Amino acid sequence: MEKRTILAVVLSVIVMSGFFIIQSVFFTPPAVIPQTVEQPAPVTAAPISPASEPLSASDGEAVTGSVVDEAAADAPVAEQLTTVDTGLVVVTLTNSGGDIVSYKLSEHFDKGEPVEMIFAGNAEAHAFSVAFGGINAVPTTSFFYTQKLSEYSVEFYRDFIVNDKTIRLTKRYDFRPNEYLFELAINLTGDNSVTGIDFSGAAYTLSFGPQIGPQFDKLDQRSEYRNYFTYTNGKRRQEKVADSGPTVITNRPSWAAIAGKYFTLIAVPYPTQYDIAFSTAPEAGLSGASRLYITRPAIASSRTEDIYRFYLGPKNQETLTVYNNGDNSFGLRDMELIKVANTSGILAPLETGLKWFLMLFYKIIPNYGVAIILITLLVKALFFPLTKKGSEATLRMQAMSPKIKEIQEKYKGNSQKMNLEMAELYKKEGYNPLSGCLPMLLQIPIFIAMYNLFNNHFDLRGAMFIPGWIPDLSLPESVWNFAPLQIPLLGWSDIRALPFIYVASQLLYGKITQTPDQQGNAQTKMMLFIMPIVFFFILYDVPSGLLLYWIMSNALSLVQQIIINKYLAQKKAAMPVTFTKPVIAPPKKKRK
Repeated sequence: MEKRTILAVVLSVIVMSGFFIIQSVFFTPPAVIPQTVEQPAPVTAAPISPASEPLSASDGEAVTGSVVDEAAADAPVAEQLTTVDTGLVVVTLTNSGGDIVSYKLSEHFDKGEPVEMIFAGNAEAHAFSVAFGGINAVPTTSFFYTQKLSEYSVEFYRDFIVNDKTIRLTKRYDFRPNEYLFELAINLTGDNSVTGIDFSGAAYTLSFGPQIGPQFDKLDQRSEYRNYFTYTNGKRRQEKVADSGPTVITNRPSWAAIAGKYFTLIAVPYPTQYDIAFSTAPEAGLSGASRLYITRPAIASSRTEDIYRFYLGPKNQETLTVYNNGDNSFGLRDMELIKVANTSGILAPLETGLKWFLMLFYKIIPNYGVAIILITLLVKALFFPLTKKGSEATLRMQAMSPKIKEIQEKYKGNSQKMNLEMAELYKKEGYNPLSGCLPMLLQIPIFIAMYNLFNNHFDLRGAMFIPGWIPDLSLPESVWNFAPLQIPLLGWSDIRALPFIYVASQLLYGKITQTPDQQGNAQTKMMLFIMPIVFFFILYDVPSGLLLYWIMSNALSLVQQIIINKYLAQKKAAMPVTFTKPVIAPPKKKRK
């Protein structure tokens, strides 16, 4: 029994510890060799190198080669900013390239300020830039003319000279009230002599970057992360992106997304034959960027207009569902953007069920900390029959202990025979050796699903439990922050109370659940003290909601065990005696 208990605990630790490192170790993106993209010439005010072979034309020429700004006398010479407030988002646009430089979410906050969805590191923010050519072309930062067409619509335009031919680039942003999704129209119009636009096989590249917000210190797959998704033919696929440079997606997706822990960018290109690429290459002030590129193939006409739709906002199901049911100002249906927020893996149904109960309890008592306590009560109630059965199995094992030791001693030189005799004993007694460990092993998937739920469920972001102590159940709590100082080796800058409470509850629970035959066992005592300490370091920086769940689980387990111990004591007293005292023969009578 002792060996089995220790083995079960060790296996549990291996499984749970492996879960915490599985994303960063086992799912480390493999080296992906990005597709070769022909180097196009950068768009600058100075001439650039001529492009490769132009498109064929019968009545004119395809535009290729040197690109210079139009030298109009009234051309803008200074930056002009334009602001659009949709109610959900405050967007700041610049006439330098016609880009978005700020995109703040009015209803979501980070450190007391609205969440900034364009995180630029040390560089100036420029998102939704256009470059003439492919992925490696330099986006234009020339000053465009600006027209505010309406309260929610802004247009930028400027003429460029290419080998004495004129091309007008127009960018029109159309926002909608109370929408996180907006449209961006890219229009290229050439003069009468232009029959095509081709810069090394591409007309232009539209890019977002360098990073989606909110601001973060590092991507550790726990506090914050970035996933890259595409959606093709009804299936979501997570893309592996190389660190060395842009990774081109070849499956022509209906949409592509950069997803963080709570926020996401989703790009919907029309049509879908445009090339999509992701890049995580480091940039100034960023150890890893998250760029998205959409490359428009070369065109064989003098004008083109492409319309793109971008969702830039929270990654929660309630907000994304409207693009499936048509309840949005664009009238979009069946976009399946909700799949960015959906969980995946074999535990996804379990996580979905736990989320449903969590939301149900929150509706009853609008405090997520209380909801976590109630869902812990529910889980414990569901597992009580198994826990009781496991304790009964432990009692039966104790009762069979003398017979087991007898078999072990009798056949210690013949393991095969010993196993056969043990199996025969278990069969005779109707005992399953796994019944004692089963309740503990079954709770491991619950724990992992709870971790995923507390670490990713959007509604837990900023959910307060106890003011002044646990203001956000999705983050580790802190009673004292001494940054910038750090504890050597560990890198901790916070003293947290919940991990210490967890250790105390775990030690007390282990003490209560010890059986009499384990109390004098040195190995069992060592495991009793070592395991909580190991988990203390593993769980120190996990979301406080998860630790709250585990502490409450330990507390409820203590109550359960006290009840079960009383029940077992009564049952043990009623069990038949398994041994008999030796019969002493009466002394013989002496004959007289």
